[in-house]
Amino acid sequence: MPDWLSKSMSGGSTASPLELGERFVAALLLGAVVAGFYRWARRGEEVPPTFQATLVLLAILIAMATKVIDDSVARAFSMVGALSVVRFRTVVKDTQDTAFVILAVVVGMAVGVDRMVIALIGLAVIGAAGLVLWPPGRPRGWQIQPVTLSLRTVLGESARMAAESTVAASAENAELITAGTARQGASFDFTYRVRLRPGCSLAALVAELNAIEGVESVEITRRD
Repeated sequence: MPDWLSKSMSGGSTASPLELGERFVAALLLGAVVAGFYRWARRGEEVPPTFQATLVLLAILIAMATKVIDDSVARAFSMVGALSVVRFRTVVKDTQDTAFVILAVVVGMAVGVDRMVIALIGLAVIGAAGLVLWPPGRPRGWQIQPVTLSLRTVLGESARMAAESTVAASAENAELITAGTARQGASFDFTYRVRLRPGCSLAALVAELNAIEGVESVEITRRD
């Protein structure tokens, strides 16, 4: 084994590998408690599953970062600088993607300052947590992102009610976001946040809505 690898694996950290594992597992469990509190606080609302997983990941990542930095001010500034450059130079569409960006920075820094044991144990804990956070057999519904449905109808309730019934048949959840008039009050505009059921087609839903008498236009856009 190369000298640098032996040195890196031997630690240099004040904590033993067993203690590091215990701390990271504790961070995992407490992070899950935080995610549970968040879900309870947002009960009744639509919450992205990836955000709750991100809360758990961040708890482990901050524990790893703390052990990598230890009592070194230079490492602290180096990590802040690296995260700032990566975060503002990298476009991410999901909070979980941000967590993985931080993971890559922390792991790279751990290796660079001869704390590979922290990186390996942290990755092992995150990998084990992944069996719960991202189970292999999770339903496809987890992968279906909400869409924004913009609907324009003639004045009156019948067209809107028929359109909402059609949407309800294809959606797990549909929430009215905005409502207003268009064409100087000659039409109604409605915007919905919709999560489709697994297997439902956006094109089929648009065709069904367009076939309703009184519906003037339909537009569906995916939310990033």
